[in-house]
Amino acid sequence: MGYAEEKQLVEKAKSGDIKAFEQLIKATSSKIYNLGLKLLRNKEDAADLMQETYIKAYEHIGSFKGNSAFSTWLYRIATNLALMKMRKDKNKKVTVEQLKEASNPSMAREMPDWTHNPAYHFRKQELKDLLNNAIDSLPRKYKSVFVLHDIEGFPIAEVADMLSLSEPAVKTRSHRSRLYLREKLSEHLQNKEKYKNLTGIKNRNYYEM
Repeated sequence: MGYAEEKQLVEKAKSGDIKAFEQLIKATSSKIYNLGLKLLRNKEDAADLMQETYIKAYEHIGSFKGNSAFSTWLYRIATNLALMKMRKDKNKKVTVEQLKEASNPSMAREMPDWTHNPAYHFRKQELKDLLNNAIDSLPRKYKSVFVLHDIEGFPIAEVADMLSLSEPAVKTRSHRSRLYLREKLSEHLQNKEKYKNLTGIKNRNYYEM
């Protein structure tokens, strides 16, 4: 959907045109569902989040000023709703202090020289699962930034707008999240290598990226 078409549908929806709002839902629902799935890691919760997002969007569409894309506005609503849901989860595996330690330059130099975004490297299901588990262990404020910026690809400025944060704060949280994830995955790969050496496993294909 182009910007002009989206803008026209939004204006119609503001005037009470239900069909126009339904078209907006059809154009954006898969994105909102996938965001919910990445943040909440549960299909039922993602479906509920999507429904809640559109209910809230319909109730407040009159306040949408069009300074950003309609989909960006929906992402902001969905992320805020997801964060409220995530606040109920008290079983945090990683503390903010641990993430701050992970941003230590000396520690970063000891990590393997991977590319900017670690998510691009994990093709094998085992490593995908490991990455997902590591992302899930991030405190909610770091997880939301990582999902929106590093996975969904939103620019720093848009993520800052969605989460009502400063751009430096978003950059810091993204940086700490990446370093933490790289450390966790480095530990996993190092343990795999040690196990291979101890057991004499010769199958290199299993370990090659």
